[in-house]
Amino acid sequence: MKIAIFGASGFTGSAILNEAVRRRHNLSVLVRDAARFPEPTSWLQVVSGDALDREAVARTIQGCDAVIQCLGVGGKGNGKPTTLISEATRIIVEEMQRQGIKRLVALSNVGAGDSLTFQPWIFRRVILPYFMKWLKVIIDDKNRMEPVIMESGLDWTIIRCPNVVDKPSQDSYNATLDGKQLKLSITLGDMAACVVDCLEEGLFMRLAPCISK
Repeated sequence: MKIAIFGASGFTGSAILNEAVRRRHNLSVLVRDAARFPEPTSWLQVVSGDALDREAVARTIQGCDAVIQCLGVGGKGNGKPTTLISEATRIIVEEMQRQGIKRLVALSNVGAGDSLTFQPWIFRRVILPYFMKWLKVIIDDKNRMEPVIMESGLDWTIIRCPNVVDKPSQDSYNATLDGKQLKLSITLGDMAACVVDCLEEGLFMRLAPCISK
């Protein structure tokens, strides 16, 4: 399978890239600075550009069977409202529609959409709006992003992640649609495995599971 990855140089994206490489997929990635990325090979196409650049997005996904969108704002971001992810996703979706590419897996956050109701009252009403404002603005943009995907007509999966931690993989993950057994974190490797599993096995088609340990 040839997979386009947006966000491949980031914290989560690099783990997803490595997992896809391990499973011998062909890849196309869009990065701002191609010089900081591995040299292109027969199985790796590197496109230099920005996810808000429609022409660069179009070149990245050309000839691909599926797309992974794992864009981020760089850790916690700057705490200011942003539309980066939702705007980039709209461009990606439109170019996928134009080129006839159907399969999309996108990363979101636990707390986006109806998954906010899976969180304790104290988190929803106090911790998130007053003590984790940096996360709230990220979730706000994911709330703009998710409907773009859900209404696209694509074969999409939105994976809502809790805190992703750089710890040894447990070689398992829990995926839930109703919040049952949802925990506070998932390892980087297990998150990446879930993303690639969804592509390879067609899991959670047009659904938005939350994943955790």
